[in-house]
Amino acid sequence: MIDFTFTEEQELFRKAAREFAETKVAPHVAEMEKTGEVSDKVVKAMAEAEMMALTIPEEYDGLGLGYTTRMIAVEEVARVSVAAAMMLQVFALGIEPILKFGNEEQKKKYLPGLAKGEHLSTTAITESTGGSNPAGGRTNYKKDGDDYIINGRKIFITNSHIADVITILAKDAENPKVFSTFIVENKMEGFKATHKEHKVGMRGCNTGELSFENLRVPKEQLLSEEGKGIRVAMAAIGDAGRGGMVGIAIGLQAACLEASVKFAKERILYGKPISELQLIQSKLAEMKIDLEAGRLLAYRGAAMHDKGVRSSNEFAVAKYFTTEMAQKAAKMAVDIHGGYGCMEEYAVTRFLRDSFVLGPSAGTSDIMKVIIARWVLS
Repeated sequence: MIDFTFTEEQELFRKAAREFAETKVAPHVAEMEKTGEVSDKVVKAMAEAEMMALTIPEEYDGLGLGYTTRMIAVEEVARVSVAAAMMLQVFALGIEPILKFGNEEQKKKYLPGLAKGEHLSTTAITESTGGSNPAGGRTNYKKDGDDYIINGRKIFITNSHIADVITILAKDAENPKVFSTFIVENKMEGFKATHKEHKVGMRGCNTGELSFENLRVPKEQLLSEEGKGIRVAMAAIGDAGRGGMVGIAIGLQAACLEASVKFAKERILYGKPISELQLIQSKLAEMKIDLEAGRLLAYRGAAMHDKGVRSSNEFAVAKYFTTEMAQKAAKMAVDIHGGYGCMEEYAVTRFLRDSFVLGPSAGTSDIMKVIIARWVLS
């Protein structure tokens, strides 16, 4: 039985994370929505608050606090800004392959700078020919002496234009069944961040394409060993990727519920607050039930991971449930706001747009069902 009751330190961290989100992130949400760009001020504040250091071990200048603390951080930031939380969550996804599969030299080279927020990270797996199926990607590499030459293109990459350190999945040009993962730096010749996407939601979170044209990568940049690329990439997505998306989803659900409760108490109809109407109460009750159930799934997965127990299947369940319920909560929040729910001055319009981006990220709901079904049948 996994006990995932928060420690006193984790409870204190939640209070600190909430204060951070409300004082350092919230003031920049409107700007991020307007420009669609990541706020440098928010990124700098996250670095100063050591948000980037949460899962990095202390020997590499990190805090070594684990997945539960990271889940708390992502949830609290997402409660204020899904876009800012997404940037933070994908940063953690980018460093996960180095944490799990990097050798000592690679960890010493990259992790201290990442922990301090001096550099940002992401991972590049998705391609137009291989979204839910990473083995369908066309990005390839060839050996050239002690180097690898990478050619290809990645799409839908979060932090694409702001990341300095990128973990990339590519296949052997001479043996398409062999995949490997490399640590790439954005300053390397042949690397280029190209098109920026304009998403319906998460407007303050950068998503775009990366191009590799005869990108020369020294052999020291190979993660793990040749042929282990799929394992390296999917281990990161299964835990850090989906776990992070779960944290964002429950943060968004909490924001929807809080905004709806506030509005329902203030909105007068038929001579009384609409919070006294049974239909409104029913929606609020459903939102609360879904949020609490999602939190149990979320923190169970995080606690299992922190105890060294395999948790990718549990995260798949949590990812499916929480992202689906986030869309439901956002729709209910708009319904409760009535006509005001269609006005951009109310945050629920942003919540609804953001909720639609959660589903496909780190694996669609249908892919989560495939993973869960395999788990059941095994």
